[in-house]
Amino acid sequence: FRVEYQVVNVARLADLFPNGGEVTPDALVAVGAVRDGSPVKILGNGEVGVALQVSAHAFSASAKAKIEAAGGSVTEL
Repeated sequence: FRVEYQVVNVARLADLFPNGGEVTPDALVAVGAVRDGSPVKILGNGEVGVALQVSAHAFSASAKAKIEAAGGSVTEL
């Protein structure tokens, strides 16, 4: 009964959304970072320097800390 997450690192979020803004699973599908229909987990590999409002199904502790330190927010779905 393991959940298979699609993982996205915070560095990839910073590359995909260089101006900041809202990041949702639908937005990640639109830019080709993940496939539609599977849960998304954000991992803390890399750095993020822009304020992102990230909504995903799961976050690592380091990802939450880095997003919030850059002035953003996290929302678990």
